[in-house]
Amino acid sequence: MVCVARSSAAVLLLGLALCTLARADEVPPNPALGERIEFTKNDKLFPVNLQITVFQPEGAGPFPVVVLNHGKDGGNAHLQGRNRAVAATREFLKRGYAVVAPMRQGFAGSGGAAVGEGCNIEGNGEAQAEDVKTVVRWLGTQSWVDTSRMMMMGQSHGGLTTMAYSQEPHPGFKLFVNFAGGLRYLVGCQWELALRDAMGSYGQKSHVPSIWFYGANDSYFPPNVIKPAFEAFMAAGGNGEMVAYGPFGVDAHAMFGSADGLDIWLDKVLAKMRSVGLPTDVVAPRYGLSPDAPPPSGYAKVDDLDALKRANPGSEASYRIFLAKRPPRAFVIATRIGQQAYTWGGDDPPKRALELCKQRHKETCTVYAVDDHVVWQQP
Repeated sequence: MVCVARSSAAVLLLGLALCTLARADEVPPNPALGERIEFTKNDKLFPVNLQITVFQPEGAGPFPVVVLNHGKDGGNAHLQGRNRAVAATREFLKRGYAVVAPMRQGFAGSGGAAVGEGCNIEGNGEAQAEDVKTVVRWLGTQSWVDTSRMMMMGQSHGGLTTMAYSQEPHPGFKLFVNFAGGLRYLVGCQWELALRDAMGSYGQKSHVPSIWFYGANDSYFPPNVIKPAFEAFMAAGGNGEMVAYGPFGVDAHAMFGSADGLDIWLDKVLAKMRSVGLPTDVVAPRYGLSPDAPPPSGYAKVDDLDALKRANPGSEASYRIFLAKRPPRAFVIATRIGQQAYTWGGDDPPKRALELCKQRHKETCTVYAVDDHVVWQQP
């Protein structure tokens, strides 16, 4: 899915957030992912509450932690959805990590107003990082957190925030990951140079390993913009690795928010995590699967196309696409030939696939396969 940022005529502050479909108060926490909402006050002269989404594995911990920094939608920042990044979150829950996704001042359910916009990109990133510092201090008060094993990731405006924070990090952070990070302001300044200078300044004090992901068709930070910024970061003494991957969908800026983006970044990040001593073994595979899935029916193996043809002829092309997706995933069929739907990633794929099928075909549908098993009962 690609999110589209809308900007006012007076101020064009562009940066996509992780894809969300609803406002913060419209997405209830998902118990299957150990999700809850917390609050802590920031350190401003007039403190405001910062909203924090926590995904915590089962058990008492302490757990290693991934801090996930959000981007910025256009328009009213308080109408932006909570940062959840469910596809990425599942991968870390599987590996025994708690995922902590704070909303900075002025965003979603956090209080106050967002930091003012302008061509001082370096200062903007550092102002955003102040809220992140508050959340990291809060983490140090939580018994379920292993503050000796932490990493931080951020997308778009959150990637800029992540690199700004990396200048003076808590000593427990072993790795920083920047997904299409940056900020651009198109009114009255050369924002490309401001972004280059910001990253160069951060590089002077950013010495913990970092890995940067930028796609060839990123509509916000294309290669000709980000290459000088990364070179400035490295020349100043920064510790970074660039992954310049090719095109992704219609806009690579949305790569991290897509479940399909896992094929681009996950293995590379896991390798980097191992190199700095962070755990990567899968210890709780259930977090990567659909919750409360029906048991296998025994009708067929999940990759048996002939069996699918017998159940619903004409659905083979869609089923091949389904099979190429990572779990969690679900494929559902209608009663009429060739009518089906499938979903993957995110929350509860079977439920979403049934809703999509009913909407598309105007009839009640039946779940055929979930994750790696056929669950359909032959009539």
